[in-house]
This record gives sequence, structure tokens and C-alpha cells, in this order.
Amino acid sequence: MSAFDLLLDYERRSLAHQPGRPELVEAPGHWRGVGFRIGKHRLVGAFGDVVEIISLPAITAVPGSQPWMLGLANVRGSLYGVVDLKQFLEGERSAVNEGQRCLLVRQPGGNVILLTDELYGQRSFNDSQLIERPESLEGRYAAVIARAYRVAEVTWGVLDIPLLSRTPEFRQAAA
Repeated sequence: MSAFDLLLDYERRSLAHQPGRPELVEAPGHWRGVGFRIGKHRLVGAFGDVVEIISLPAITAVPGSQPWMLGLANVRGSLYGVVDLKQFLEGERSAVNEGQRCLLVRQPGGNVILLTDELYGQRSFNDSQLIERPESLEGRYAAVIARAYRVAEVTWGVLDIPLLSRTPEFRQAAA
């Protein structure tokens, strides 16, 4: 088969392919989000709350801020606060490494960057996997995770990003 014939075959197959219909992707009883890990907890944030997944940008410290407020970052000409989510939720600092991924999330008054320990990408769940908030969640986790999904013995807590951004402790980044 010549290179041209191979390209014609690719074109024929791509035109014949029918991607998932929107009504199946957004079907009732299905929920999708961005999965990540903070400490030992696997969490997921709603697609509507996550603006972008980015590499950890250069950070400029802000004197007089809370320890979990790492500082400010310039991302394509816009300044965003960078929060160590693990330190905010658990009081323990995240290990920062090159190539680490972060979530740029929506919040009232301006978006913010959340540092995660590990990023898993898109996760899909259905109502049959929905469980109540795990009892093992305590402290600040209990305040921002109302429900969870269990998939193959793994529990994914749904981080309520709008609720997180409204908590008085999160809004008060000054020490």
C-alpha cells in the first residue's frame, strides 16, 4: 500500500467514525471532573470549576501571607494566587517538583491556582457509584467534601471548589 493509499484509508475511516453523541456524554446520572491527589486523598473537581490544567509556574512570594499561600504567579500576563492545597487542608506542605501540575480554578473575585500532589486527569462517574461523604474525612476536608464516588475500591471525594473559595479561612490569605 502506498503512502497516498494509506492516507486515503485514514480519511475514509475518520469520516466513517461517529464520536460519542453529546446526549451520551452529558447523560443523566453521569458526572465528570478532573481527578487529583492531595496527600492520601483522591479528589475530583467539577469540570465547570476547573479553567485549565497548567504546569507549576514561577512563584513570587507574598510577605505576610498564610503559609499555604505560596505567592503570586504570572500566567500569560494574568496574576493568580497560588495555593498549596495540601497545606491548606492538612497543615502539611506539598513536595514541590519540576513538572508538577496545578489546577487553575474559578473563584469569585478572580481565579486561583491550586497545587496538587498528583494529577490524574478526567474521571467519569455514574449515580450507582455515588456514596455519602466518607467518615474518614475530618478537619477542613469535611467542610469542603459533601459527596464521593467509589470505583473499584477507590474513593474519590468531590471537592466543592466554590465552597472552598467561600470559606473564611481560604478567603483570608493574609497572616
